[in-house]
Amino acid sequence: MRTTLTLEDDLASLLKARALQLGVSFKEVVNRALRSGLGAEMEPSKGDAPKTIPHSFGFRPGIDLDKLNQLADELEADAVAESFARQME
Repeated sequence: MRTTLTLEDDLASLLKARALQLGVSFKEVVNRALRSGLGAEMEPSKGDAPKTIPHSFGFRPGIDLDKLNQLADELEADAVAESFARQME
C-alpha cells in the first residue's frame, strides 16, 4: 500500500543510517521498525502477574461488602431518627 508519512527529522536520519548499515531500502527499514514496534506492543508483558493477598476484614456473614455506603446511610438515618425522637420527648 502506498501512503505518505511525515517523519521527524531525527527519526528519518536514524532510519536512513540503519538502512545504510543493513544494506536495505529505507522502505524496508521503516516496515521492519513498525512491525517490530507493533509486535512488541501486542505481546503480553513479561513481568510476573501481580499477587493478591487476601485479608479478612472481620465482617459478619450476610453483610454485602458491595453495599457498605448504603449501610452507612442507613446507620446515619437511624442515628438522626433517634436524635429527633429524643428531642421530641
